[in-house]
Amino acid sequence: MAASKSAIETLKLYLSKIKDALEAGDATEHTHRPALKDLIESLDAGITAVNEPKRVSCGAPDYAVKRRNLSIGYIEAKDVGKSLDEAEDSDQLERYKKSLHNLILTDYLEFRWYVDGELRGTARLARQRKGKLVSDRDGVEETAEILNDFLSHNPEPIADPQKLSE
Repeated sequence: MAASKSAIETLKLYLSKIKDALEAGDATEHTHRPALKDLIESLDAGITAVNEPKRVSCGAPDYAVKRRNLSIGYIEAKDVGKSLDEAEDSDQLERYKKSLHNLILTDYLEFRWYVDGELRGTARLARQRKGKLVSDRDGVEETAEILNDFLSHNPEPIADPQKLSE
């Protein structure tokens, strides 16, 4: 399925925000969080991305992504330039992949999508080369598709009677 024109424009704006923050020279992993939150919420009007949500049984993913207050997935973000291969092999990610049904691992430029612990797709918006961001040719379209698939997931079933009543 081809990405919508608005999704492509939204991703280009997001990438511009990341680029601007990196060029300022003092960005950290947390600097980019508002841009990622805006991106996720802009792709689907019914979505809320909660930055630093309450801990869940397997840990504290950086974002809980919700539709109508029901969790549809989680995002774990690492700083730009951090190896996602290393993050993927960490104890933290192993716990998340085992426990979280719908998960994105990102360094804000590359997005890896997991369903039930299995890698479903990878897309990269850009690479960092000599301090500059270089866009990947098909990255915007591929990232839009992965994020659309991630956001289209059904909410997690509610097993706790108290939460069900809420």
